[in-house]
Amino acid sequence: MHELSFGTWLIHISSVLEWIFAIFVINKLSGFPKYKNYFWLSLSMVPNLVGAMCAITWHIYDNPPELYGLVTLQGIFTIIGNTTLALASFYIFNQSKKLYE
Repeated sequence: MHELSFGTWLIHISSVLEWIFAIFVINKLSGFPKYKNYFWLSLSMVPNLVGAMCAITWHIYDNPPELYGLVTLQGIFTIIGNTTLALASFYIFNQSKKLYE
C-alpha cells in the first residue's frame, strides 16, 4: 500500500465511508411518505460505490498489472452509476412536479 500517500488514502477511505453513509441516510429518508421516491436515488448510488471499491482494491495491492481489469470495472460501474443517478434524479424531479400541479 505504499503507492499512495497517507493523505490520499485518508481521502479515498473517507469518501467511500461518507458515500455509504449517504446511501443509508437517503434510504432512511425514503421511509417518509413525502420522500418515498428517494429510495430510487439511494439504490442508484450503489454502482458508484462498487466502482470505488474496485479502485480501492486495486490500490491496496499496489496497482499490479495483473489486476488492471479492476480499473476497467471501475470505469464501467462509474458510467452505470452516473447514468442511474441521472435517471433517479430525473424521476424524482418529474414526480415532484406532479405533486405541485
